[in-house]
Amino acid sequence: MHRKNGVVWLLLLGMALSAAAAEKPSLPGWASYQAGDYAQAFLMFKAGAERGDRVAQYDLAMLYWRGEGVPRDRVQALKWLQQAAAAHLSSAQFVLAQVYESGDGLPRDMQQATRLFEAAARQGHRDAQVSVATQYYLGRGAPQDYASAARWYRAAAKQGDVGAQYLLASQYEHGLGVQEDWREAVRWYTRAAAQGDRAAQLKAKALAAAHAG
Repeated sequence: MHRKNGVVWLLLLGMALSAAAAEKPSLPGWASYQAGDYAQAFLMFKAGAERGDRVAQYDLAMLYWRGEGVPRDRVQALKWLQQAAAAHLSSAQFVLAQVYESGDGLPRDMQQATRLFEAAARQGHRDAQVSVATQYYLGRGAPQDYASAARWYRAAAKQGDVGAQYLLASQYEHGLGVQEDWREAVRWYTRAAAQGDRAAQLKAKALAAAHAG
């Protein structure tokens, strides 16, 4: 999906700083940010970023993009985001992949988006696992590969992503990238249904009924 007009960033910025804090809750500047002292947070994040702290680089990128404690500056935001991604911070890789996917701030590059999604996915980033699975499923930024799609949907499904659970179930139902297996399909539809996915509940019941007896 091609998002425009900063929608990618608006969707992601709300989680960005908290994601970084989850990796390093003692990051200097985090307490200032939580207290609403963005100017002080900016100074401390910038000092950390310049020392090579990848979480500080990520947080600094978010401040530049939001214009918190500093005038909004997309160029600086992307500079620091790219540095954090190059340092293998999965959250930064995921956000940068979204930027490449959307073409919002950088030239649209689906191959680069897929590469970054997969790099983050290999570190266990659940949303990146879903995203790279979808890239392979659709053949977007990579050759279409249902087996790879199933592998990454399974990884995200095991982490509780309801959409991944549904899509993995569908692959088992139709034999896309995996051996057709209605029991596995029902199992994953049921797990999605347990999280409130009504369509998955109906699919699980219909599929089980079709194979009853």
